[in-house]
Parts: sequence; C-alpha cells; structure tokens
Amino acid sequence: MESIIDFFASISWWVWILIFLAIVAIRDIFFQKAHTISHNFPIVGHLRYWLESIGPEMRQYFVANNREELPFNRIERSWIYASAKKENNYEGFGTDRDIYKHQHIFIKNAMIGYQMKEGHPNVKDPYFMPCAKVMGAYNKRRKPFRPASIINVSAMSFGSLSAAAIESLNSGVHKCGAYHNTGEGGLSPYHKQGGDVIFHFGTGYFGVRSRDGGFSMDKLKVLVDENPFIKAIEIKLSQGAKPGKGGVLPGSKITPELAEIRGVEVGKDVISPPTHTAFTTIPELLSFIESIAEETGLPVGIKGAIGKLDQWEELAILMKKTGKGPDFITIDGGEGGTGAAPPSFADHVSLPWTYGFSSVYKLFKDQGLSERVVFIGSGKLGFPGKAAMAFALGADCINVAREAMMSIGCIQAQVCHTNRCPSGVATQNKWLQNGISVPLKSDRLAQYFKTFRKEFIEITHAAGYEHPCQFKMEDVQVNVDDDYLSSDLKKVYGYEKAIVSFESMQHLYDCEHLGGKTKQA
Repeated sequence: MESIIDFFASISWWVWILIFLAIVAIRDIFFQKAHTISHNFPIVGHLRYWLESIGPEMRQYFVANNREELPFNRIERSWIYASAKKENNYEGFGTDRDIYKHQHIFIKNAMIGYQMKEGHPNVKDPYFMPCAKVMGAYNKRRKPFRPASIINVSAMSFGSLSAAAIESLNSGVHKCGAYHNTGEGGLSPYHKQGGDVIFHFGTGYFGVRSRDGGFSMDKLKVLVDENPFIKAIEIKLSQGAKPGKGGVLPGSKITPELAEIRGVEVGKDVISPPTHTAFTTIPELLSFIESIAEETGLPVGIKGAIGKLDQWEELAILMKKTGKGPDFITIDGGEGGTGAAPPSFADHVSLPWTYGFSSVYKLFKDQGLSERVVFIGSGKLGFPGKAAMAFALGADCINVAREAMMSIGCIQAQVCHTNRCPSGVATQNKWLQNGISVPLKSDRLAQYFKTFRKEFIEITHAAGYEHPCQFKMEDVQVNVDDDYLSSDLKKVYGYEKAIVSFESMQHLYDCEHLGGKTKQA
C-alpha cells in the first residue's frame, strides 16, 4: 500500500494535469454525444460554453454602452442604485440621450412654477406625495384606503423572491409610508414588518385556497381579520410577463414553509390554471368583487395586462349600469415581469403599458367612470419622467417591481428563473440570501422611494402644479416619427384625461383614510 502511495506522490503536478485533460478528451470524443463542438474540438470546445455562460456579464460591464441594454440600461440602474444609497444621482455636461428618438418624453415646464407657501406639507416633508383618490370611497366600502405614497411595491411573491428580499421590501415600505403588494404567493411572515399590504391572489388562490384548489371566502375573511395591515384586495386576471398563462412551481421548491403559506402539499408540483374557477364571465367577476368587498369591508381591485378590449368594455358598461365594480384597476404592461416566462409570451403577448393603459382608460372615461376608480400603472414606470407621463395619461399611482428589486441589490443578472440569483433577491438558496442585510436593504428601498417622490414633486412644481394628479395630457409631449416628429399625449392617444378632484396637499395630509406612517413622521 505504501509503495502505491509513494508512486502517486512521485508523479509531478503537471503530469496530473495532462492525465486530467486526457480523461476529458476521451470523454468528449467517445462518450458524450450531446455537444458537437466539444466532440469535434475536445478540451478546447469547453472554452466556448464557458465564455457563453459569462457573456451577459461581459456585455453588461464591458461591452454595452450606457443607454443600450434592456430591460434597464446602465444609466437607469445607476440612478436607482444612487438614489437608494442617497448618493449623487446627478448627470454632468448635459443629457446623453438622443432627444429626437422615437417616444422620447418631454415634460412642459411653466414659465413660473408652483410656489409653496409657509406651512405647506411639502415644506415640512419634502417626500410627502399620497394618492389623490381614496380606494373604495365611491362604493362606500367599510374600510376605504388612501395610499400614502404614489409609488409602491408591485406584486412579487414569496417563493419567486427570497424571504430576505420580501422582508426588506416590507420593512422598507413601512419606513417610507408606501404599500407592499404580496403577489399571488400568499401572505408570508415576511410581509408582516409594519408596511401597508395589498393582498393579491391569482388563479391558484394561494393563501385563500380550498382543498380542491378553488377559492375559499372563509380563509380570506380569517386572513383579513387577523391582519389589519391588509388594506385592499387585488384579483389578478393576467400579468405582463405571461398574460393568459398559469405558472408552475416545481415540487422541489415547495418547502414546508411555502406549503403552509400557499395552502399546497409539500414536494408536489403546483400548476396555476390560465383562468379563474371562481368566475367565468364579466357579470360573475363583478359579483365576485362585490361579495369579497361585502365580506371583508376592504376595497377590491383587479389587475390585468391588456390585449383585446371587448371584455374591458363590457365591464365598463356593466359598472355604469349597476353602479358597482372594482375600486381600483392595475394595468400591467407587456414589458413587465419579474417571474419566469416563455419568450413567446414575454415578447409578443399583451400591449406595452402606454398603449394598454390609454386604451382601457379611454373606455372607462367614456362611461364616466374615471373618477370612481383608482388607476394604477405598472411597467417600467419607476423614474420621475416616466411617472409624469403616466399621470398625464390618467394614472393615480404606480407600482414598481424590478426597480424595487434593484434598490435592494438586484444586478439584472436575468437568472431569476434558475434559483441562482447572485444577489440573493430572487432565490430560495439560503447561502445566497445571507448576503442581504434586511436593515440596510430596507433603508435603501425607502430612500429610493423618497428620492423618487422628491424629484417627482420638483418636476410637478416646475410644471406649475401642486400634485401630479393635475397633469394634463397637453403637458407631456412625445416624439412620434420623422414626418410628425412630436405631439402631446392628447393628440397621440385620442382622448382627454378626466379632471381629478383635488383640493390641496394639506387636504390629503389630513385625510382620515391615509395609509402608511407619513402623518406620524
């Protein structure tokens, strides 16, 4: 035995390397059949696959220019990171955007901007910017809710995101007075860090799921009663990443904790159907909304990515006829999506946010419904300039998902669907999650929201208004094409935004239904 050990010990290190390479070459040529390149070019062929695996990182850091990448370019990501860290987020030497490019946004400033008087809420709190409308006010819900922030965390589930990420987001919205949408994965312990919550469910009814996989009103009532920080209920009809397609959560990812939260079995694949079982028609949807509102007392809304408009028109007509309907509508853009989705869906199914939102808003405005519904925009709107455009089109709030993820450390690695997120945000890997410091990351989410609101307030004042709800479509101009270079939103989208009832910021500050902790600051 000792002679054998001595023999192996006498072999030089470079000989061991040659032996290893010889084994790899034999394996490539004679045994593996899956990869032609490594068969035809043994050993060297592996370099090709390795370079391909790090290609996204190489392009992101060394090849792509500042404005080139999608879904978010380097300038956009840098602005979010700097805003979240309270660093210098300014630019020098003028813009490097092509301001003549198709769909570039121009916000028209007033000759003399809005001037705050002494004692104005924004003098006392430069970050104060609540929603101008109250969810549930028109329908006289028992527990109406005015979001204390016009920017909030969009629907992202525990399961899709890590426990540390969810905890950071909820603690962050608590610190800045925003709300946190649970996503369709149910209400987890990590959503209970003090922030206002909108409970969201989809076709899988996770968290409010009966034994047969259907919707349980009894479970929803218990959930709302036991968690008074739930301020509203949102029913997901579809989402931007994969409208009309249900999700699949592999059994290997179903831990006992996830199983308890979602109301499913441990280790068993969970398939969400593409459509709801609680309703199949628009009248049934309306009845479903009203039954939830009656049982819980909360405002109830719907979320959808926009394609065909016939059923949206049917909903608007029925709401006009009955005087009932959703208290808020969240419009998701086809460019959105934090979860896994087939490219065929992500690239081609549903309209981008501006096209989808403007189409639906016009339908509801034509029926005289715009004032009774809180319209929420979702789809890469987490930048003050884009938000101004959204408000001019008729939005009352915006939800952000990927922007919120970036504020707590996401680096746009685009491996959310692999459970290998290097920043620990979109993974259930405990080791990777350990890199997230919840106190620090929650501060950064809160600071990103505060910086966003402060800059949006400044843009609003520059345009001559006190609150973004006062933006008119003529206040924002976009480049259309080379022959008809630029025009305001009213001419481009063919409607005029309805006037939003607004008295003053002080009136919003004093509202008894105001959410968050802003008033106590």
